[in-house]
Amino acid sequence: MNILIVYSHPSEKSYTFQILQKLKEEINKQNWNLQVSDLYAMNFQSDMSAEEYEREGFAKTNLPISADVLAEQDKIEEADCIIFLYPVWWSDCPAKLKGWFDRVYSVGYAYGQNETSKKMKTIPLGLVICTAGHPNEFLEEINMAQSMQTIMIEDRLGKRFANTEMLILGGTLELEKVMAKHFIQIEDVIERIKQIVI
Repeated sequence: MNILIVYSHPSEKSYTFQILQKLKEEINKQNWNLQVSDLYAMNFQSDMSAEEYEREGFAKTNLPISADVLAEQDKIEEADCIIFLYPVWWSDCPAKLKGWFDRVYSVGYAYGQNETSKKMKTIPLGLVICTAGHPNEFLEEINMAQSMQTIMIEDRLGKRFANTEMLILGGTLELEKVMAKHFIQIEDVIERIKQIVI
């Protein structure tokens, strides 16, 4: 089993980092292969360059793809499951992760294929895990949870994944009330991976 975590948070003092550590601990118990793309630690370039836009905007698949993007695409091709882990900032993922999708989902690879392009493989499972200050009930009441799910699951993951799920770890403004529950939910994630991928 090959797991890729695409992780987006700038601080090791964050609760999202604690979730990352818990995920890694549970994955390592399974003796699965794990790669982590820590976008801030990698200083991943989230802004698309003018040269990249020339390729993307006009579907010029003959133009070269940046080495850092190719490295991420190689990780995707090895993965049986990709976990996207991030905090909810202003109703969405951090800009670093949005930029990862902008650049790594290049034309001819993640969409807009032609006879000469290398198509992204269909990943068996895509999991979106995000931490949020507001409780899940409030996020659902104001339709924020549904909006986030539509963007991440329907658009960014879409048909590129055979199975998709989203887990919102809400209520982190009162962390002492939710942490134990969240850690159990992370353990459940491992069971879901086993059920779907193995």
